[in-house]
Amino acid sequence: MESDMSSIAQSLEVVRTDAEIEAAAAVARVRRGRMVLAWQLGILVFILGGWELAARFNFIDPFFFAQPSAIVMRLVTWLRDGTSLGPLWYQVWVTIEEAILGFIWGALAGVVVGIALGRNKFAADVFSVYIKVANAIPRIVLAPIFIMAFGLGMTSKVAVSFVMVFFVVFANAFQGVREADKAMIANAQILGASPWAVTRNVVIPSALSWIFASLHVSFGFAIVGAVVGELLGSRYGIGQLIAIAQGSFDAAGMFAGMIVLIIVALIADFVMSSLESKIVRWRPQPTSDT
Repeated sequence: MESDMSSIAQSLEVVRTDAEIEAAAAVARVRRGRMVLAWQLGILVFILGGWELAARFNFIDPFFFAQPSAIVMRLVTWLRDGTSLGPLWYQVWVTIEEAILGFIWGALAGVVVGIALGRNKFAADVFSVYIKVANAIPRIVLAPIFIMAFGLGMTSKVAVSFVMVFFVVFANAFQGVREADKAMIANAQILGASPWAVTRNVVIPSALSWIFASLHVSFGFAIVGAVVGELLGSRYGIGQLIAIAQGSFDAAGMFAGMIVLIIVALIADFVMSSLESKIVRWRPQPTSDT
C-alpha cells in the first residue's frame, strides 16, 4: 500500500515537473520574442534617426538621399491627395496585378516543366542546353523587347514578371524531384503504382518544400519584373511613379515608392508563409531556441 502511494506521489511530481518545464519554456519563448522585437525596433529607430540627423546636419546631401520625415510626408500626401497618376491605391493595384499574374503563370509553368523534366531524364538531357542558354540571358534585358512587342500595357509587364519567376521555380522544382527518396519511389513501383501515381503521391509531396522555398523568393522577382517594365514604359504603377520622381529629381518620391513596394512584398511573403503552413502541415516544424 505504501509503495503504491509512493509511486502515485512520484508520478504526480513528474507531472507537476513537466508542467513547470512547459510553462518555463513558454515564458522563455515569449521573453525571447519580445527581445527580438525590441532589437528590431531599436535597429530601425537607430537607422532612421541617424539618417534624419545626417540629412539635417548635411552629413549627407538631402537632395539625393532625402530625409525620412520628407518621405513620410510624401506618403501622407499620396494617401490624402493622390499622385500625379491618380490615387495611390490604384498605382499599387496595377503593380500588384501585374506581379500576381506573372507570378502565377511563371510559377505554374516552372512547376510543371521542372517536374516533367525531373521525371524524364531523356527529355532533361535534350532540353538542358536550351534551358542553360535561356537562363544565361539577363531577364531584365528582355523587358525592352517585351515592351516593343506587347506595348505599354499590362501584357509586357506580366511577360517580364513571368520570365523572372519561371527559372527560379523551375530550378527548385527540378531539383526537388531529383532529391525525392529513391527508396519510396522503388517501393511504390514494386506495389504496382503507375508513373503518374508515383509522381502525384511521392514525388510532388517530396518536392513541395523546394517549390515553396522558391515561391518566397520568386514573388519578389515578380514585383521586380513588373516595376522594371513600368520604369521603362508604362501609364500607371509604382514603377512609373518612381520614374516620374527620378525625372524631376524628387528623391523623397523615389524612396516613398520603394517603401510602398517593400510593404507589398512583406505582405505577400506573409500570405505565402501562411499558405505554406496550411498546405505542408506534414512537414516537421523547425527547431527554435528557447
